[in-house]
Amino acid sequence: MRRRAGLGAIQKQKLEQEKYKDKSNEIQENQFEQMSKQLEFFKTNLEEFASKHKNEIKKNPEFRRQFQEMCASIGVDPLSSGKGFWSVLGIGDFYYELAVQIVEVCLATNDKNGGLISLEELRTRLINARGQRKEHQEISKDDLLRAAQKLKIFGSGFNVIPYGKGKFMVQSVPGELSMDHSAILTQASASNRAYVSVNFLRKELSWETERSQNALENLVNQGLAWVDLQEPTHEKLYYFPSLFNECISA
Repeated sequence: MRRRAGLGAIQKQKLEQEKYKDKSNEIQENQFEQMSKQLEFFKTNLEEFASKHKNEIKKNPEFRRQFQEMCASIGVDPLSSGKGFWSVLGIGDFYYELAVQIVEVCLATNDKNGGLISLEELRTRLINARGQRKEHQEISKDDLLRAAQKLKIFGSGFNVIPYGKGKFMVQSVPGELSMDHSAILTQASASNRAYVSVNFLRKELSWETERSQNALENLVNQGLAWVDLQEPTHEKLYYFPSLFNECISA
């Protein structure tokens, strides 16, 4: 017959478990302290690096992107650090100024594109608006993405939408675009025509007619697509003004 563990054995086992728990907590605290020291060390080195390469960070878009990635790796966001050391770099000011200019371009083109503009067209318009003066920093697509993402604080009125490989659009009107909408934009861009039809989507995406019509009509209702009834085959064509410049230059 199996004997039950005595009270003394149970108490001893409990003490050993508490001892292991205390040791585990001690190890975790030591590891956390070491990681905190390492992060502080990295941050100090990052500040020294930023101070040394300040001009290159401000003038060179690729160098600026790499610097942002270095910051992100240790949880530092110079865009949100408006005080202290990071304010000396002026990086946050650069992106907030760029964000304001993005809003201005979006508002100026809303009546033409329905509030949806490709990142490439946005960059072209911004460069033209900023002029070619030397004091203006060169802006890259990465700069635009970082600045545009800051606009999310205004809610669904501003949003960055990926479509296709490495392509993005900035939406500046309230509303949500579904995966179907993004797929339609991708197809319109890939075909270099800036338009699609129900039959085209059925062929390329194997969608049912009702699914294609619902998604396309929703885009029309949001002002993001125009309908063309002039096609000789009498098939509705859905044009996307936000892709006009991209497809013309392709």
